[in-house]
Amino acid sequence: MTEQHVEWSEPDAVAAPANAPVTPADAADAARLVAFGLQPKLQPARDQEYAELLRRYREDPAFARLADAVAAGLGLVVLEVSPRAGMAVTAAEDSVFAVRMGDYARRTSADSADRFLHGLAHLAVAAMAFPRPEDLADDGYIGRVSVNGVDAFVRQACRRLEERAEEQGENTDPATEAPGLEAAWRIWARRSSTGATKDARRLSGSTTGIIGKAVAFLTDSGFLQRTGDDSGGTYRTTARYQLQVRDMAGSAAMAELLELGVVPVTDGTPTLLPAERTDDLELVADAGLPFHS
Repeated sequence: MTEQHVEWSEPDAVAAPANAPVTPADAADAARLVAFGLQPKLQPARDQEYAELLRRYREDPAFARLADAVAAGLGLVVLEVSPRAGMAVTAAEDSVFAVRMGDYARRTSADSADRFLHGLAHLAVAAMAFPRPEDLADDGYIGRVSVNGVDAFVRQACRRLEERAEEQGENTDPATEAPGLEAAWRIWARRSSTGATKDARRLSGSTTGIIGKAVAFLTDSGFLQRTGDDSGGTYRTTARYQLQVRDMAGSAAMAELLELGVVPVTDGTPTLLPAERTDDLELVADAGLPFHS
């Protein structure tokens, strides 16, 4: 399809009567809109058909209900339908479109311990991108992260956890396989940041290598856009990623990470601030955004 810029304006067409019968063509259009929503990199302002279907969704409540029903039947949750985000959807846990942390980790590494690290990388990217509630609430906010910044962020969290464990007299060397917040982040602390190969490339099992895979996945999914090569790679968030993180912001793992007091800022440089003592923090193995367990 030839792409062209589409200007958004107030609709001048009259919406269809509320009691108008649903036709097969209507169902096909609704399914087509959902299909556009499953192409996260597609911008509605650059696709005439997508823009027209979005406009119809906004103008015609019956069509909107039909499109929502099609999405629900596919196990999709509609987060927002707007010019900025298009038809932004996320997969419910039982959807065929759901991406699971276990599957993702198995594709990226055969080491079961790395499952924690991949989940933590995604969690840390989300926390760095939107560190404050007001960032998630502001539709105009754009988060910025870097691979090296995320790694530094997590390593500062590791130091915070180590200090807390020493203060409380806890075991500072738990089993690698133990499924807890401290165990996962101590595994991270032990892992090399880069582990460069002979030709200076970072190893895929290094922490920056794991973060690199995470941001590449998020970029392919339309959640991030690469902006440069500094600091291991720099990225900016998209409206879809903000909606995704907003939808998952109530998760315990996200709250626990922020409660540690490692507060990131928008240039990707982490800052450590004092935090109130928090006890019994745990990170389940499959807590990484945007995955299901």
